[in-house]
Amino acid sequence: MRDRTDQHQVTWSTAPAVATPRMMARILATFYVAAGIAGLFAVFGPDAGAQGRWVIFTVALVALACGAVAFRWAGHWPRHVFHWPVASAAALVAFAVTVSPDAATAMAAASIMAFIAVDAFFFFSLRLAWLHMAFGLTAVTAALLTQDDVPASIALALDAVIVALGTVVRGLVIRASSASRDPLTGLANRRGFDDALHELRTAAARTGEPLSAALLDLDHFKQINDTAGHEAGDRVLCRIADVWRRELPGSAVLARHGGDEFALLLPGLAGADALALVRRISAQHPEIGVSCGVAELRPGQGAAELMRRADRALYDAKAAGRGRCELEGGAGSALARDLAGALAAGDVQVHYQPIVDLQDGAVVGVEALARWTHPEHGPLPPEEFVAVAEQSGLVHALGAHVLRTACTELVDVRTPAGQPVTLGVNVSGRELNDPGCALRVQHVLADTGFPVEHLVLEVTEGLLEGESPTAVATLHALRTAGIKVSIDDFGTGYSSLSRLDTLPADVLKLDRSFIATVHSSPRRAQMLQTLVEMCLGLGLDVVAEGVETAEQEAAVRAMGCTFAQGWRYGRPVPLAELLTGLRAGAEAADREPAYRG
Repeated sequence: MRDRTDQHQVTWSTAPAVATPRMMARILATFYVAAGIAGLFAVFGPDAGAQGRWVIFTVALVALACGAVAFRWAGHWPRHVFHWPVASAAALVAFAVTVSPDAATAMAAASIMAFIAVDAFFFFSLRLAWLHMAFGLTAVTAALLTQDDVPASIALALDAVIVALGTVVRGLVIRASSASRDPLTGLANRRGFDDALHELRTAAARTGEPLSAALLDLDHFKQINDTAGHEAGDRVLCRIADVWRRELPGSAVLARHGGDEFALLLPGLAGADALALVRRISAQHPEIGVSCGVAELRPGQGAAELMRRADRALYDAKAAGRGRCELEGGAGSALARDLAGALAAGDVQVHYQPIVDLQDGAVVGVEALARWTHPEHGPLPPEEFVAVAEQSGLVHALGAHVLRTACTELVDVRTPAGQPVTLGVNVSGRELNDPGCALRVQHVLADTGFPVEHLVLEVTEGLLEGESPTAVATLHALRTAGIKVSIDDFGTGYSSLSRLDTLPADVLKLDRSFIATVHSSPRRAQMLQTLVEMCLGLGLDVVAEGVETAEQEAAVRAMGCTFAQGWRYGRPVPLAELLTGLRAGAEAADREPAYRG
C-alpha cells in the first residue's frame, strides 16, 4: 500500500486534477482580459499623452485579443500548449514594465505577474510551475530595475508577494484536487472521471475525433480480500494502477471508479484501437485477471449512454468467461446479423453428445450443443458464435432455439434401458438474469411434453461465482419446478470447495483439464478423489468431462465419478446418428438410469 508520502509526491509532482482544459481556458482568458483592461486604465489616466502610454495601449489590445482567443479555442488545447500563452504573458508583462513612462505604471504592470503565478501553479506540475516563475520573475525584475525610481528592494518585495501568492494558490488547488482523486492509487475518483468525461465528450463532439471509454473489473477480487486481507487487496489495486498508468498514452484518463472497478477514457482512439490497447495492457499483469468492456462514443450520444454501453460490454466479458476484453457493438456485429438470420431461418442445428453411466457404460443422457455452418465462412467454432450471441443479445434467442429443438426432438427418445433420455442444455448468465427465464423454460416443457425431471440446465461455475441475485433466484425457481441444475466446467474458475454445499445444483461436471492430467499429476489425482468424495457426500452427481481413453475412464471410475462424457463415448452428432447409436446398444441395457441430473 502506498503511504502518505508517496501520495503527496504523486500529487505535487503532477498537474492538479482540477486543472481541466476548460477550467484552464477560462482562467487564462480571464487574466488576459483583466490585464488588458488594466493597461487601458493606464493609457487613459491623467497623463495619457505621456511617452510610452501608447505602447502600453498596444500591449493592452494584444492582451484583450489573446483573452478572446483563449475564451473561444483554449478549451480544446492539449495541456502542453498552455505553456506558450503563460510564458508569452510573462514576456508581455516584462515588456510593458520596460516601456512604462514612470515607476508607478511600471509597478502596476509588474503586479500583473500575480496572474501568471496563479496560472503556473494551477496549470502545471510543481517543477514546471517554478520554471515559469523563474523565467517571469527574472524578466520582470530586470525590467523594474531599469526604472530609475524603483529600488531593488521594492522589486524583490514584489517578487516575494507574487511567489507567496502562487504557493498558497498551489496548496488550495491541491486540496481541491483531493476531492477528485482516489487517495489509495492516486488516480482520479468517480467525481474526477465524470468531470473529465464531460470535457472530453464535449471536445469530441466539436472536433469529430473519436473517444472510447472502458470499464475494468478485477476478477475474483473479493476472494483476495477474504483470504489474504485488505492490505493485500490494496497492493493489487496499486499494482493495477501503476501498470496501466505507465502503459497508457498521456491523453488517457484512468480512474478508480470504486472498489475493484476502474474506468478509462481514451480520446483519439476508435473502439477497435481502444480494445487492442486494453488487451495489450491487460497482458502486462497476467497474475491479476481483468475483465474489460469497451465502447466508442457515437455521434450525438451522451456521456451516460456511453458508460452504459461500456458496462454492457463488461457484462459480456464476464459472461463469456472473465479475463476477457470485449467491444460493445464491435467486430462481431456483422456476424451477429448473420447469426440472427440463421436463427430466424432455423439454420442453427443441435447436436448431441452422449453421457454414460460409469457402472456399465450405458448411455443415460446427452448434452445438446449448438452448431452453425456459416454460408461464407463454413462451420464456426461454438465458442466464437456463442460469444457473439452474448455480446449482441442474441443469446436469449439462441438458448431458446436449442432448448425447444432438443426437447422436441428427444421427447420420445429412450435410452437403451428403455427410459426417457436425460437432456443437458447450457444456459447463459444473460438468460438467468432475466426474471422470466424460469417461466419460459417451463412453458417449453409444457409445449413439447418433455419430462421435467429429465431436463438438466448446465451453468458455468463463473456465473455462480459472480453471485448475481437474479440468476441465483432463477436457479432456485427452476429446481423448485423439478428441473435439475448442473455446474459446468468446474475447476476453471475460482473453485471454492467451501461453497459446494451452498450452490443451487444437483450435478457437478469436472472440467476436461482435470481429466487430461489425471495420470500425469498424482497431486491432481488425489485432489480429484477428494473432490468427488465431497460431492457425493453432499448428494451431488459427478460427471467427468473430456474422457478420451480407457485409462482415463478407469481412473475416474475408481475415483467414484458417477457419469462420464467425452470422445471415448462419442462426439456431438445430429439426432439421426444419435438414434442409431442408441438402437445399437438397446439390447445391453435393462435397468433404471442412475443419472439423476
